[in-house]
Amino acid sequence: MKTIEKEVSSEIVEKKSKFIGNLFYVENVQEAEAKIEEIRKRYHDARHHCFAYRIIGENGVTERASDDGEPSGTAGAPMLQLLNKNELVNVLVVVTRYFGGILLGTGGLARAYSQATSEAVQKASWIGLEKGEVIKLPVSYQNLAYLQYYCRKNDISILKTNFDKEPYIILEITIDKKGKFLHEIEEKQFCIQKMEVLQEKYLQKKIQ
Repeated sequence: MKTIEKEVSSEIVEKKSKFIGNLFYVENVQEAEAKIEEIRKRYHDARHHCFAYRIIGENGVTERASDDGEPSGTAGAPMLQLLNKNELVNVLVVVTRYFGGILLGTGGLARAYSQATSEAVQKASWIGLEKGEVIKLPVSYQNLAYLQYYCRKNDISILKTNFDKEPYIILEITIDKKGKFLHEIEEKQFCIQKMEVLQEKYLQKKIQ
């Protein structure tokens, strides 16, 4: 699965109708719905704001699409199909239409909404997503240097280091790296039986 790095936009004109596509990274349904309202306000004088989104969560991928007054199946469905085809998640696409006075027909509408979406997708920088965890691990001061070196070498993010009453470190790690990581630190006599999984999440990985 993949997502996008940052917001991108596209614009096409079809028989005097203008189609403005905005592609967003979103982390949940609430954020997606807020972005849709933001677009409605930004282009308040437009006739249609059609959208599609795919958001991954604990129970799988949530999908939603809307034709926003266009003939059924001419906007939201083809836009969602493009997101599926490119295996994109945690993304929202909104295509705003300014009517130009010439009817496009169902086929013409579907092609225009698909093209506006496709151009935005092609302009985006993609990021891979892998299953991972945020873990809390007890660590002594003498073991810290080794752990920091190991994490740098293996592209594991350290989120927090704490040396108060009970020293610990919090890091993000992908599931495919976790087994080797636990084996390596167990050999160094880390207290892995006290390791705590704080959160399961999808971690971003840059696509070359």
